[in-house]
Amino acid sequence: MGIIKAEDLSYNYIKLGEDEKTEEVSEAVRNVSIDIHAGEFVAILGHNGSGKSTLAKHMNALLLPTEGTIWIDGRDSRDEDALLAIRQTAGMVFQNPDNQIVAGVVEEDVGFGPENMGVPTEEIWERVDRSLEAVGMTAYRKSSPNRLSGGQKQRVAIAGVMAMEPKCIVLDEPTAMLDPGGRREVIRTVRELNRKKGITVILITHYMEEVIHADRIYVMDEGQVAMEGTPEEIFTQVERLKELRLDVPQVTELAYGLRKRGVPLSPCILDEEQLVKEILEVRAGNVHNA
Repeated sequence: MGIIKAEDLSYNYIKLGEDEKTEEVSEAVRNVSIDIHAGEFVAILGHNGSGKSTLAKHMNALLLPTEGTIWIDGRDSRDEDALLAIRQTAGMVFQNPDNQIVAGVVEEDVGFGPENMGVPTEEIWERVDRSLEAVGMTAYRKSSPNRLSGGQKQRVAIAGVMAMEPKCIVLDEPTAMLDPGGRREVIRTVRELNRKKGITVILITHYMEEVIHADRIYVMDEGQVAMEGTPEEIFTQVERLKELRLDVPQVTELAYGLRKRGVPLSPCILDEEQLVKEILEVRAGNVHNA
Protein backbone atom coordinates (compact mmCIF):
# COMPACT_ATOMS: atom_id res chain seq x y z
CA MET A 1 0.00 0.00 0.00
CA GLY A 2 1.26 3.47 -0.92
CA ILE A 3 1.50 6.43 1.41
CA ILE A 4 -1.84 7.68 0.01
CA LYS A 5 -4.29 5.05 -1.24
CA ALA A 6 -7.93 5.62 -2.12
CA GLU A 7 -10.35 2.88 -3.09
CA ASP A 8 -13.71 3.70 -4.72
CA LEU A 9 -13.74 7.05 -2.91
CA SER A 10 -16.82 9.21 -3.41
CA TYR A 11 -17.80 12.47 -1.75
CA ASN A 12 -21.07 14.39 -1.85
CA TYR A 13 -21.60 18.00 -0.83
CA ILE A 14 -25.00 18.38 0.79
CA LYS A 15 -26.81 21.68 1.29
CA LEU A 16 -30.34 22.60 2.24
CA GLY A 17 -32.70 23.80 -0.43
CA GLU A 18 -34.47 27.15 -0.36
CA ASP A 19 -37.18 25.70 1.88
CA GLU A 20 -34.41 24.70 4.34
CA LYS A 21 -35.88 21.20 4.53
CA THR A 22 -35.03 19.35 1.34
CA GLU A 23 -31.41 18.45 0.71
CA GLU A 24 -29.54 19.19 -2.49
CA VAL A 25 -26.78 16.64 -3.16
CA SER A 26 -23.80 17.48 -5.36
CA GLU A 27 -21.45 14.61 -6.19
CA ALA A 28 -17.93 16.13 -6.24
CA VAL A 29 -15.82 12.95 -6.34
CA ARG A 30 -17.02 9.62 -7.73
CA ASN A 31 -15.43 6.19 -7.40
CA VAL A 32 -11.83 7.41 -7.36
CA SER A 33 -9.06 4.86 -6.80
CA ILE A 34 -5.46 6.04 -6.62
CA ASP A 35 -2.23 4.71 -5.12
CA ILE A 36 0.61 7.15 -4.44
CA HIS A 37 3.95 5.75 -3.30
CA ALA A 38 6.36 7.29 -0.80
CA GLY A 39 8.86 9.64 -2.41
CA GLU A 40 6.83 10.23 -5.58
CA PHE A 41 6.02 13.60 -7.12
CA VAL A 42 2.42 13.21 -8.27
CA ALA A 43 0.35 15.87 -9.99
CA ILE A 44 -3.44 16.02 -10.11
CA LEU A 45 -4.85 18.10 -12.96
CA GLY A 46 -8.35 19.18 -13.81
CA HIS A 47 -10.46 22.17 -14.79
CA ASN A 48 -12.41 24.11 -12.18
CA GLY A 49 -15.07 21.90 -10.63
CA SER A 50 -13.39 18.64 -11.67
CA GLY A 51 -13.10 17.43 -8.07
CA LYS A 52 -9.34 17.72 -7.65
CA SER A 53 -9.41 20.04 -4.61
CA THR A 54 -12.11 17.96 -2.94
CA LEU A 55 -9.93 14.89 -3.43
CA ALA A 56 -6.94 16.77 -1.96
CA LYS A 57 -8.85 17.58 1.23
CA HIS A 58 -9.33 13.84 1.82
CA MET A 59 -5.57 13.33 1.92
CA ASN A 60 -5.25 14.65 5.45
CA ALA A 61 -8.83 13.99 6.56
CA LEU A 62 -10.15 17.54 6.21
CA LEU A 63 -13.01 15.74 4.45
CA LEU A 64 -14.16 12.16 5.03
CA PRO A 65 -15.52 9.93 2.24
CA THR A 66 -19.23 9.63 1.66
CA GLU A 67 -18.43 6.18 0.28
CA GLY A 68 -15.22 4.22 -0.17
CA THR A 69 -12.00 4.50 1.80
CA ILE A 70 -8.77 6.46 1.83
CA TRP A 71 -5.69 5.39 3.79
CA ILE A 72 -2.91 7.81 4.73
CA ASP A 73 0.27 5.91 5.58
CA GLY A 74 -1.86 2.84 6.25
CA ARG A 75 -4.39 4.64 8.48
CA ASP A 76 -8.08 4.82 7.59
CA SER A 77 -9.13 8.49 7.55
CA ARG A 78 -12.38 7.57 9.33
CA ASP A 79 -10.46 6.39 12.39
CA GLU A 80 -10.76 9.33 14.82
CA ASP A 81 -7.91 7.96 16.93
CA ALA A 82 -5.61 8.20 13.90
CA LEU A 83 -6.48 11.82 13.04
CA LEU A 84 -3.43 13.44 14.66
CA ALA A 85 -1.04 10.92 13.08
CA ILE A 86 -2.69 11.43 9.69
CA ARG A 87 -2.27 15.20 9.83
CA GLN A 88 1.34 14.83 10.93
CA THR A 89 1.91 12.52 7.96
CA ALA A 90 0.26 14.70 5.29
CA GLY A 91 0.65 18.47 5.54
CA MET A 92 -1.52 20.80 3.45
CA VAL A 93 -0.54 23.98 1.64
CA PHE A 94 -3.41 26.01 0.18
CA GLN A 95 -3.55 28.54 -2.64
CA ASN A 96 -3.66 31.65 -0.43
CA PRO A 97 -0.62 31.76 1.89
CA ASP A 98 -2.23 34.55 3.93
CA ASN A 99 -4.72 31.98 5.20
CA GLN A 100 -1.89 29.90 6.69
CA ILE A 101 0.38 32.59 8.11
CA VAL A 102 -0.57 33.35 11.72
CA ALA A 103 2.46 35.12 13.26
CA GLY A 104 4.02 38.54 12.77
CA VAL A 105 7.56 37.22 12.28
CA VAL A 106 8.60 34.56 9.75
CA GLU A 107 10.51 32.30 12.16
CA GLU A 108 7.68 32.37 14.70
CA ASP A 109 5.18 31.40 12.02
CA VAL A 110 7.29 28.44 10.92
CA GLY A 111 7.60 27.28 14.53
CA PHE A 112 3.87 27.59 15.25
CA GLY A 113 2.92 24.08 14.09
CA PRO A 114 5.62 22.19 16.02
CA GLU A 115 4.83 24.24 19.12
CA ASN A 116 1.18 23.18 18.95
CA MET A 117 2.34 19.58 18.61
CA GLY A 118 4.22 19.86 21.90
CA VAL A 119 7.70 19.63 20.37
CA PRO A 120 10.41 20.73 22.88
CA THR A 121 11.61 24.32 22.39
CA GLU A 122 15.16 23.43 21.40
CA GLU A 123 13.95 21.02 18.73
CA ILE A 124 11.41 23.58 17.45
CA TRP A 125 14.22 26.03 16.62
CA GLU A 126 16.25 23.27 14.99
CA ARG A 127 13.25 22.45 12.79
CA VAL A 128 12.71 26.13 12.00
CA ASP A 129 16.35 26.46 10.93
CA ARG A 130 16.18 23.36 8.70
CA SER A 131 12.83 24.30 7.14
CA LEU A 132 13.78 27.89 6.33
CA GLU A 133 17.04 26.72 4.81
CA ALA A 134 15.23 24.09 2.72
CA VAL A 135 12.94 26.71 1.13
CA GLY A 136 15.64 29.37 0.82
CA MET A 137 14.10 31.81 3.31
CA THR A 138 16.71 31.90 6.09
CA ALA A 139 17.61 35.52 5.27
CA TYR A 140 14.01 36.55 5.95
CA ARG A 141 13.55 34.78 9.29
CA LYS A 142 13.21 38.06 11.25
CA SER A 143 11.00 39.72 8.63
CA SER A 144 7.29 40.40 8.83
CA PRO A 145 5.36 38.15 6.40
CA ASN A 146 3.41 41.25 5.34
CA ARG A 147 6.57 42.59 3.70
CA LEU A 148 7.14 39.49 1.57
CA SER A 149 6.11 38.83 -2.01
CA GLY A 150 3.42 36.26 -2.77
CA GLY A 151 6.01 33.65 -3.75
CA GLN A 152 8.02 34.27 -0.58
CA LYS A 153 4.89 33.99 1.57
CA GLN A 154 4.05 30.68 -0.04
CA ARG A 155 7.57 29.41 0.67
CA VAL A 156 7.09 30.41 4.32
CA ALA A 157 3.80 28.46 4.35
CA ILE A 158 5.63 25.43 2.93
CA ALA A 159 8.36 25.82 5.57
CA GLY A 160 5.68 25.89 8.27
CA VAL A 161 4.32 22.57 7.03
CA MET A 162 7.84 21.12 6.72
CA ALA A 163 8.65 22.03 10.32
CA MET A 164 5.99 19.55 11.39
CA GLU A 165 8.07 16.93 9.56
CA PRO A 166 5.37 15.32 7.42
CA LYS A 167 6.18 12.44 5.11
CA CYS A 168 3.94 13.98 2.48
CA ILE A 169 3.00 17.52 1.42
CA VAL A 170 -0.27 18.12 -0.43
CA LEU A 171 -0.32 21.42 -2.30
CA ASP A 172 -3.76 22.56 -3.40
CA GLU A 173 -3.21 25.04 -6.24
CA PRO A 174 -0.36 26.75 -4.34
CA THR A 175 0.52 29.09 -7.21
CA ALA A 176 -2.99 30.14 -8.27
CA MET A 177 -2.62 33.62 -6.75
CA LEU A 178 1.00 34.20 -7.81
CA ASP A 179 2.63 35.91 -10.77
CA PRO A 180 4.76 33.81 -13.17
CA GLY A 181 7.96 34.55 -11.22
CA GLY A 182 6.34 33.51 -7.95
CA ARG A 183 4.99 30.32 -9.54
CA ARG A 184 8.44 29.29 -10.77
CA GLU A 185 9.91 30.06 -7.34
CA VAL A 186 7.42 27.86 -5.48
CA ILE A 187 7.54 24.95 -7.94
CA ARG A 188 11.35 24.96 -7.89
CA THR A 189 11.22 24.79 -4.08
CA VAL A 190 8.73 21.91 -4.14
CA ARG A 191 10.79 19.93 -6.64
CA GLU A 192 13.92 20.31 -4.53
CA LEU A 193 12.09 19.13 -1.40
CA ASN A 194 10.96 16.06 -3.28
CA ARG A 195 14.34 15.34 -4.87
CA LYS A 196 16.67 16.19 -1.98
CA LYS A 197 14.55 15.42 1.08
CA GLY A 198 12.54 12.52 -0.31
CA ILE A 199 9.24 14.13 0.72
CA THR A 200 6.23 12.80 -1.17
CA VAL A 201 4.66 15.69 -3.09
CA ILE A 202 1.09 15.80 -4.37
CA LEU A 203 0.53 18.91 -6.47
CA ILE A 204 -2.99 19.96 -7.45
CA THR A 205 -2.86 22.52 -10.24
CA HIS A 206 -4.20 23.62 -13.60
CA TYR A 207 -0.88 25.03 -14.82
CA MET A 208 0.52 22.45 -17.22
CA GLU A 209 4.12 23.71 -17.12
CA GLU A 210 4.26 22.92 -13.38
CA VAL A 211 3.88 19.17 -13.85
CA ILE A 212 6.27 18.25 -16.65
CA HIS A 213 8.77 16.86 -14.11
CA ALA A 214 6.21 14.85 -12.11
CA ASP A 215 6.60 11.10 -11.77
CA ARG A 216 2.90 10.55 -12.51
CA ILE A 217 -0.16 12.58 -13.40
CA TYR A 218 -3.82 11.99 -12.64
CA VAL A 219 -6.33 13.99 -14.68
CA MET A 220 -9.73 14.58 -13.06
CA ASP A 221 -12.99 15.28 -14.87
CA GLU A 222 -16.49 15.38 -13.39
CA GLY A 223 -15.24 13.89 -10.14
CA GLN A 224 -13.52 10.89 -11.74
CA VAL A 225 -10.00 9.98 -12.86
CA ALA A 226 -10.14 10.46 -16.62
CA MET A 227 -6.44 9.84 -17.38
CA GLU A 228 -3.38 8.50 -15.58
CA GLY A 229 0.24 8.23 -16.68
CA THR A 230 3.65 9.84 -16.91
CA PRO A 231 3.90 13.41 -18.28
CA GLU A 232 5.03 11.96 -21.60
CA GLU A 233 2.04 9.59 -21.74
CA ILE A 234 -0.42 12.33 -20.79
CA PHE A 235 0.84 15.15 -23.00
CA THR A 236 1.04 13.04 -26.15
CA GLN A 237 -2.78 13.04 -25.99
CA VAL A 238 -3.29 16.68 -26.93
CA GLU A 239 -6.76 16.26 -28.40
CA ARG A 240 -7.98 14.26 -25.39
CA LEU A 241 -6.74 16.98 -23.01
CA LYS A 242 -8.56 19.61 -25.04
CA GLU A 243 -11.75 17.54 -24.78
CA LEU A 244 -11.26 17.69 -21.00
CA ARG A 245 -10.98 21.51 -21.24
CA LEU A 246 -7.28 21.51 -20.39
CA ASP A 247 -4.29 23.06 -22.11
CA VAL A 248 -0.89 21.51 -22.69
CA PRO A 249 2.49 23.16 -22.05
CA GLN A 250 3.08 25.89 -24.64
CA VAL A 251 6.16 24.21 -26.06
CA THR A 252 4.20 20.94 -26.41
CA GLU A 253 1.42 22.82 -28.22
CA LEU A 254 3.95 24.36 -30.60
CA ALA A 255 5.58 20.99 -31.32
CA TYR A 256 2.14 19.45 -31.88
CA GLY A 257 1.31 22.14 -34.42
CA LEU A 258 4.60 21.63 -36.24
CA ARG A 259 4.03 17.86 -36.42
CA LYS A 260 0.61 18.48 -37.96
CA ARG A 261 2.40 20.52 -40.62
CA GLY A 262 4.70 17.60 -41.38
CA VAL A 263 7.79 18.46 -39.32
CA PRO A 264 9.20 15.12 -38.04
CA LEU A 265 9.37 15.77 -34.29
CA SER A 266 9.02 13.42 -31.30
CA PRO A 267 5.43 12.64 -30.18
CA CYS A 268 5.87 14.50 -26.89
CA ILE A 269 8.18 17.46 -26.36
CA LEU A 270 7.95 18.99 -22.90
CA ASP A 271 10.65 21.65 -22.76
CA GLU A 272 12.20 24.31 -24.99
CA GLU A 273 15.66 22.73 -25.00
CA GLN A 274 14.32 19.50 -26.49
CA LEU A 275 12.28 21.37 -29.10
CA VAL A 276 15.23 23.51 -30.22
CA LYS A 277 17.49 20.45 -30.39
CA GLU A 278 15.05 18.50 -32.57
CA ILE A 279 14.35 21.44 -34.88
CA LEU A 280 18.10 21.92 -35.40
CA GLU A 281 18.49 18.19 -36.13
CA VAL A 282 15.65 18.34 -38.67
CA ARG A 283 17.17 21.43 -40.27
CA ALA A 284 20.63 19.86 -40.39
CA GLY A 285 19.17 16.74 -41.96
CA ASN A 286 17.39 18.77 -44.62
CA VAL A 287 20.55 20.74 -45.43
CA HIS A 288 22.52 17.49 -45.63
CA ASN A 289 19.91 15.92 -47.91
CA ALA A 290 19.96 18.99 -50.12
